Amino acid sequence: MNLLRAASTVSLLTLISRVAGLVRDTLVASYFGAGAATDAFNVAFRIPNLFRRLFAEGAFSLAFVPMLAATREREGDVATHALVDAVATVLAWVLVATCIVGVAAAPLLVWVLAAGLADFDGAVVMTRLMFPYIGLMSMVALSAGILNTWRRFAVPALTPVLLNVGIISATVFVSPLLKRHGIDPIYALAAGVMAGGLLQGAIQIPALARLGLLPRIGLSRARLRQAWAHPGVHAILARMGPAVLGVSVAQISAIINTQIASHIAVGAVSWLYYADRLMEFPAGLLGVAMGVVLLPQLAAAQGRRDDQAYSDMLDWGLRLTLLLTLPCAIALLVFPQALVATLFEHGAFTAEDVVKTSHALMGYGVGLMGLIAIKVLAPGFYARQDTRTPVKIAIGVLIATQAMNAVFVPFLGHAGLTLAIGLGAILNAGLLLAGLLRLGVYRPRPGWGLFALRVAGACVLLGAALAFASTHIDWVGLRGHAAQRAAWLAAVLAVVAAGYFGVLAASGLDLRQFGRRA
Repeated sequence: MNLLRAASTVSLLTLISRVAGLVRDTLVASYFGAGAATDAFNVAFRIPNLFRRLFAEGAFSLAFVPMLAATREREGDVATHALVDAVATVLAWVLVATCIVGVAAAPLLVWVLAAGLADFDGAVVMTRLMFPYIGLMSMVALSAGILNTWRRFAVPALTPVLLNVGIISATVFVSPLLKRHGIDPIYALAAGVMAGGLLQGAIQIPALARLGLLPRIGLSRARLRQAWAHPGVHAILARMGPAVLGVSVAQISAIINTQIASHIAVGAVSWLYYADRLMEFPAGLLGVAMGVVLLPQLAAAQGRRDDQAYSDMLDWGLRLTLLLTLPCAIALLVFPQALVATLFEHGAFTAEDVVKTSHALMGYGVGLMGLIAIKVLAPGFYARQDTRTPVKIAIGVLIATQAMNAVFVPFLGHAGLTLAIGLGAILNAGLLLAGLLRLGVYRPRPGWGLFALRVAGACVLLGAALAFASTHIDWVGLRGHAAQRAAWLAAVLAVVAAGYFGVLAASGLDLRQFGRRA
């Protein structure tokens, strides 16, 4: 399998999802702005997302995918199918119980996450409406783990588009209906989330059926006891323990930041949300793709004891990360207002919202390299079924991040929160890299110095061009000329991207070196 082709496929499909996500966020910003109602929705939506990242895409996937890949490599497909059925059965029962508890405990969850919300009651209602989303996404994560292990990357990568379709449809069609009937139109977004979750789950079924891998979920207590007795289930649960702790560290940091933001100003939660959405664009295109492709392949290499392939895949991932992430980080640092204004400054989204969101985006730009490098480095531990080391690092980084919050927030406000996250990500990535080097499982290939010098030189020119465009075009002043502003943005980004890769080619960098096979 060509790693670059696989990662490119995932990135392309993720690009479609991210574009749909930007359309979604642009519509939501235009319809609802950045006020108390959007703060309430963003908090309510963050609650099931926190659980999703904690259990579904987080600890569960990190424990399940390496076990699945290793079982298939060593024991064959029959044993792997039995493992899938057992895990799916236990997971389904756990999710039903979790959703019932989550709906009942919605007021407590909202209070823990954002006690300072102006529309606290609205957030509680929307949390209850959306909490079952965690159940749908957990089953989607199970399906994605299976499909990625079988190298069927397309459906899992395209699935998030359907969430955006659900929210966009609800914004355009449902919110006006609610408004006409005297109901707060923001509740349409909660309905859109649930519709999107149902669509995401439904699209997995035919993809799994074609491979003969559709899980058989036991609905009786006898089938549950049989599934619980499967040794693979207990092995996954044992590895989930440290993984839950590790992933929860990041989620605890998100909870603390949301809580702080809810007390800074009305709109602060939304400013952070929109900045996060823009940061997630490059993070999703590269970081998600790298994690999805590398984890099962590293686990397979570990299963067959191929140490050289293991190290080479990590080296490939880190080089590609530097090549593609550093220019994106510079764009977030020197070109944030153009990005925010073009995408979000419509309707109820004001010029002040542009400035505040831009400040938050710059903080993410500082740490973008670290945020994406973690997606390459952490699988280097998880594929070896070592979940403890990343946990220890994450706990230390959490403490450091909150210490930085105490320093930055009094002076920088909400932007201090994103700056602390960015610096914490760099620290996290550095410690993960040091750990892999110390273990000897990653041995950098020759030529890193010259490669980094070429990338840095091209990025200096890219940054200068973006800084010129940022200061010589009145991006906020073009509010009434959306098409012209979008055309300017597209032209600037196209020119600097062409110039960046042109400078790299002129410096002698051969991009074909990234087309390695696993």
